[in-house]
Amino acid sequence: MSDANMQLSSSKNEPNNDRQKELEAFDESKAGVKGLVDAGIVKIPSIFVLPTSEFSSVKADSDAVCNLEVPVINLKDARQDVIRRKEIIKAIQQASEEWGLFQVVDHGMSSDVMSEMIEGVRRFHEHSKEVKMEYYTRDDSKKVRFVSNYDLYQAKAANWRDTVYFLMEPDAPSPEEIPEACREIVMKYSAEVKTLGLNLFELLSEALGLEPNHLIDIDCAKGHFIGCHYYPACPEPHLTLGISAHTDPAFITILLQDHIGGLQVRYENQWVDVPPIPGAFVVNLGDLLQSAQLISNNKFKSAEHRVLAKCIGPRISLACFFSTRFSRLDRLYGPLKELLSDENPPLYREVLVRDYVAHYNSKGIDDDIPALDLFRLQGRK
Repeated sequence: MSDANMQLSSSKNEPNNDRQKELEAFDESKAGVKGLVDAGIVKIPSIFVLPTSEFSSVKADSDAVCNLEVPVINLKDARQDVIRRKEIIKAIQQASEEWGLFQVVDHGMSSDVMSEMIEGVRRFHEHSKEVKMEYYTRDDSKKVRFVSNYDLYQAKAANWRDTVYFLMEPDAPSPEEIPEACREIVMKYSAEVKTLGLNLFELLSEALGLEPNHLIDIDCAKGHFIGCHYYPACPEPHLTLGISAHTDPAFITILLQDHIGGLQVRYENQWVDVPPIPGAFVVNLGDLLQSAQLISNNKFKSAEHRVLAKCIGPRISLACFFSTRFSRLDRLYGPLKELLSDENPPLYREVLVRDYVAHYNSKGIDDDIPALDLFRLQGRK
């Protein structure tokens, strides 16, 4: 099916269009959002248009001016200087309890590796449709997969982005399975971002008042996959989102974003920009760990965040999710017993990571009811 024959109705078309057929046509094209842009559309298809109830709030939020600043934490000398490490741990604790998200600089990864990874992802997404189609699938067990909107059929509105996923641990793809456009740098970046993840798990453990290896010992770092997002310039950015508001179904996410911007985090009922900082990573706590969430029993927050669509681009971001969802581990995760007391009883029941993620994925990223609510103990708030 050619892009020209996809028969997707624009945002100005009659409201009687068959949404399911539109979704299937878009999916079967295997061209993604970039395919729409390459076809020269000037109106976004109706499957991407936000519900009327959400449109006004997104417009108001995106126009709002907010003077709040997301915490930026310098990790320099975290291992060499005991006093400096205590300062870093305190900063991480405060950011995790208040925001569930922070940026880190002087983290140990070279700027060359970071920029090469962004360019490698750009090369893949800007390959011909025929090359990318070979990797297009909704089978999330595939080690390498290209897809547009993993929740395409569940979400209220599709998001303006395409993604290539690399499942790197516990069972990494062979080099030949990774697209040539980014093969070497994906393997190198995966190893280096894992090292950063291990360091962050140690610091987060100490921020929870635990031994440095606690979160590592319970396998929080025993799996990771990288979602490499590509957000083409949008002809009607006020009608859609790059990614709808959500929390991540992971322990932590380490995000590398380019210079375009658009990422926002919800803080005290308002959306705050997370500005790109050269050489920085964004760290956000997910549902399985973070402060309003499962393991920390609401001590840390999981950061609700979203990405605005923009008329400029493409925007490229790389999200490394630390999760055991693809492992065969049967470990149950619930509030850490070390953090519980009569005054701080457990708020959630124990759950297998794969069961939690399956529930999360069944809902759609923009569902109004948080996925964690299903696992909250009755009567606990």
